[in-house]
Amino acid sequence: MTAPRETPWLFRTYAGHSTATASNALYRTNLAKGQTGLSVAFDLPTQTGYDSDHELARGEVGKVGVPVAHLGDMRALFADIPLDRMNTSMTINATAPWLLALYIAVAEEQGADIAALQGTVQNDIIKEYLSRGTYICPPKASLRMITDVAAYTRTHLPKWNPMNVCSYHLQEAGATPEQELAFALATACAVLDDLKAKVPPADFPNMVGRISFFVNAGIRFVTEMCKMRAFVDLWDEICRDRYGVTEEKYRRFRYGVQVNSLGLTEQQPENNVYRILIEMLAVTLSKKARARAVQLPAWNEALGLPRPWDQQWSLRMQQILAYESDLLEYDDLFDGNPAVDRKVEALKQGARTELAQIDAMGGAVAAIDYMKGRLVEANAERIARVESGETTVVGVNRWTEAAPSPLTAGDGAIMLADPDAEADQIARLNQWRATRDPAAVAAALAALRRDAASGANIMPASIAAAKAGVTTGEWGATIRSAFGEYRAPTGVSKNRSNRTEGLEPIRAAVQQVSARLGRPLSFLVGKPGLDGHSNGAEQIAARARDCGMEIHYEGIRLTPAEIVAAAIEQQAHVIGLSILSGSHMSLVSEVLERMRREGIEAPLVIGGIIPEEDAARLRALGVAAVYTPKDFELNRIMLDIVGLVDPEVAAA
Repeated sequence: MTAPRETPWLFRTYAGHSTATASNALYRTNLAKGQTGLSVAFDLPTQTGYDSDHELARGEVGKVGVPVAHLGDMRALFADIPLDRMNTSMTINATAPWLLALYIAVAEEQGADIAALQGTVQNDIIKEYLSRGTYICPPKASLRMITDVAAYTRTHLPKWNPMNVCSYHLQEAGATPEQELAFALATACAVLDDLKAKVPPADFPNMVGRISFFVNAGIRFVTEMCKMRAFVDLWDEICRDRYGVTEEKYRRFRYGVQVNSLGLTEQQPENNVYRILIEMLAVTLSKKARARAVQLPAWNEALGLPRPWDQQWSLRMQQILAYESDLLEYDDLFDGNPAVDRKVEALKQGARTELAQIDAMGGAVAAIDYMKGRLVEANAERIARVESGETTVVGVNRWTEAAPSPLTAGDGAIMLADPDAEADQIARLNQWRATRDPAAVAAALAALRRDAASGANIMPASIAAAKAGVTTGEWGATIRSAFGEYRAPTGVSKNRSNRTEGLEPIRAAVQQVSARLGRPLSFLVGKPGLDGHSNGAEQIAARARDCGMEIHYEGIRLTPAEIVAAAIEQQAHVIGLSILSGSHMSLVSEVLERMRREGIEAPLVIGGIIPEEDAARLRALGVAAVYTPKDFELNRIMLDIVGLVDPEVAAA
């Protein structure tokens, strides 16, 4: 006998680009097609607390999400979308208090009951230090702002999830399932430990129940499904034993998911449709561990921005599973399966061991360096398995011959960001500044500064600042002045790893070139702009180090001027830039211009998600080599670098 049919999970699409007005049109179109919740992608300046005209924002405006610089942008973003009837997820971390403040201000303008608002701000900074890089402040100040948001929502937004512990990017940074479990749960514990002092004891269990999670579902279907069942058990255990939560409903593991974008391939991209489907099944088939919200990438995201049609195709995948299949009519399909039970127990034990190590170090905040190093090493091992063929990736390292895909033919195969969007955004930002009340802005920023310094909850002053016309960059600058800035660890050790497979001939070539140069071959790896996805840069730096090169890698968020200055100081023989945000043309042009001005003749190498047309333009500008995700063989890249410095040695 079948159980009553369940209500489906929320259908979401992670979206936002160019301008608030363009993104609003996309949201309303997706909602009309049956999407049941919104998932907002913000651009990198918005995520890191800069205005669209800041030096670091050049080339980044509207590229990986929507720019929101002030209340007017947020107003345009949600025009004709009643917020008291919407469930909105905002993928925002360092500036989460600010974006939630803008959201509340717009909802009030709409006449909404603020207590009725439903949604989530991601608000997870620890994973930003570990994997994605959109942090601003040091860990303790960031933790304070996370729990400020949580404490504020307890009183004013009782249906809002104030924090979304995000393990998604941990897996993309190389985390094993055990590490993903442990690092995410350790983050949740760090937040709850801090939050206990900010809410009445009687209300604490309810706040525990409002912590949600955002996870990654990879291609290893059985392992990923078992990971989710392990998450359910471990979270219940932590809530009960560590925090004394007796009500079962407050111990429920509530999570949303985006399936693994890292695993989408540039080669034979049509195969990504199957990958997305299999990964979705891992978080929907098991009723005990079913996601509350699912967002799927589009099949062509490894190539560039998906079109509305591509996002529609991913939405239809969810709708077919939820409404055409009979999945929601049955109890859990995996209860009592011995293979599943064994795997879940093994994952739980591995996660407990990792958690004990983090607790012994003083918790997640104190263990950031340790966790970052573990992720870099785990990612290196993952990449090595793909290089060696131990891990099969169809179309990448096996079955690479294929007929051309008609889905990628023609000029409209991917959507291009509006080239005029940045100038348009800056013009409207200047107009906003010119028409607001300067005295009201100054007073609001002064109040924000006072509350930040005094330890008062940051939310009331942030909401007042939003209504006064303060900009994202002004809010961010005030927070920076109050708490300081921070540079997270790179995770790339100065010491060589134990990996040797395939490295001997490269090491010999590096030694030979170094001998000719009279000093070690010097390789500078830089990440210009605001792109914080550093996995590729870290792996290139680590492999070059293991090959015997002298590596200079200082992490993310550098200006072209800083990169060129470092190249001069280190006397770099090769400069490598990693840019995944789509801002490669403007940033590389500026780096090349500065290199020529300084007389630097070292070859410049670029890596990132770069369409072939742009790659050809970059080579014409003087870039020596361009690498994209299809270039997964790091040893070949290392030999290429040797050849750029000394072609004779590489040829030998």
